[in-house]
Amino acid sequence: MTVHLEVADGVGTLRLDRPPMNALDVALQDRLKELAAEVTRRDDVRAVVLYGGEKVFAAGADIKEMRAMDHAAMVPRARDLQEAFTAVARIPKPVVAAVTGYALGGGCELALCADFRIAADNAKLGQPEILLGLIPGAGGTQRLPRLVGPAKAKDLIFTGRQVRADEALAIGLVDRVVPAADVYTEAHAWAAKLAKGPAIALRAAKEAVDTGLEADIDTGLTVERTWFAGLFATEDRERGMRSFVEDGPGKATFR
Repeated sequence: MTVHLEVADGVGTLRLDRPPMNALDVALQDRLKELAAEVTRRDDVRAVVLYGGEKVFAAGADIKEMRAMDHAAMVPRARDLQEAFTAVARIPKPVVAAVTGYALGGGCELALCADFRIAADNAKLGQPEILLGLIPGAGGTQRLPRLVGPAKAKDLIFTGRQVRADEALAIGLVDRVVPAADVYTEAHAWAAKLAKGPAIALRAAKEAVDTGLEADIDTGLTVERTWFAGLFATEDRERGMRSFVEDGPGKATFR
């Protein structure tokens, strides 16, 4: 298999496993979509970590495979590629990317599908598709500017240059930089903490934020209001409020 799913402590780790560089070929894309659907429906998975291993997250698409495709072949494949990454982005649970080594092209775009990115201090990220006479095709032209702003996104996309972890942190492309040996441990700990939270409320928060970023503010507020009121029907809301009144904030145990 090109992607493995491992579950422990409520955290599902989606581990890319296509040595040596985790090139994102068609088989890996399709497997990623399958596993995104699986972690979405599994109740024992309450948070997700995207991980490529100790040496590399994903160095990009399989160029040899893509070179053999013509326009007629790429039209349907481009849709499948985007659908695979969108399936990851729409996992209704907290998702953190543990970025080691290179996260380039499709690898960077996959990291963009996470809610939070923890990078190794030796990581390098970028969108080098322009150097192939292409543009990002797995969401980079859309998710990157939403994350770092249009000017910084255009800089990376127009030039194809790679950024080191410190610059990626400064522009908001990653959220935390840690020693390379600690990347997965830190990512799993973050996910495990959230896995203990109220699952429905976390799903609501993610959907409200993501929808609001893609819609006008009135639509976003409607989604927020609907979820906010709806959560009053959940047991977790009752547990959280009862615990707050009786024991103080931050001590509730959720189901």
